[in-house]
Amino acid sequence: MKKILLIGDSICAGYNKYTKAAFDGIAEVIYSNDNGRFASYVFRWLPDLHRKFGSVDLVHWNAGLWDSLIMHDGMNFSDIEVYKSYMERICVSMKRFHPNAKFIFATSTYVIEKGYNPKGLRRKNADIEAYNAAAVEIVSRHGMEINDLYALTSTLPEAYHSDMTHYYTKDGTREITNQVIAHIEHALDIKATPLDYDALFAEKTDVHGI
Repeated sequence: MKKILLIGDSICAGYNKYTKAAFDGIAEVIYSNDNGRFASYVFRWLPDLHRKFGSVDLVHWNAGLWDSLIMHDGMNFSDIEVYKSYMERICVSMKRFHPNAKFIFATSTYVIEKGYNPKGLRRKNADIEAYNAAAVEIVSRHGMEINDLYALTSTLPEAYHSDMTHYYTKDGTREITNQVIAHIEHALDIKATPLDYDALFAEKTDVHGI
């Protein structure tokens, strides 16, 4: 059975358990309940994940939504050059920890800018696009596949959002999860079980994160 590792922030937390359910009995999907936060955290986190889960056949991962966050001083949480440096190091380290794996990088998702406090922590899609472009250049050079969740989410109605950042609604979850599943299916040449989102969302589940 193939072994799949999901790494990411609170966007990933919105699809990881549904991805696991879709591949139940088909592939082993593993993830940590911790939040991957920002790129430098993911880099430091990789050895712990490897000790806990071992090597895998595929890693689906993302980092960047925290890095592009605008802080109280008007600056991004991670300068883009710092972000690029850590993205490069993540790619090198992932290949060392998972030498036989395939890798899929998911771009950071679209936000509703007007929902943020203009004087508080906030995000701008222009920044997210810049960080995504930097990440795509680096991970592509390392031979990693791109799952463009930004392109997908930029087309979704505002009603698919659960807040200005997240997509924890039934419709938002369905769109993102199905695209994650499709990329994994293609990469590993396996077929997931279709999910019944009406049944899965019969009771509301909250996932928290910045």
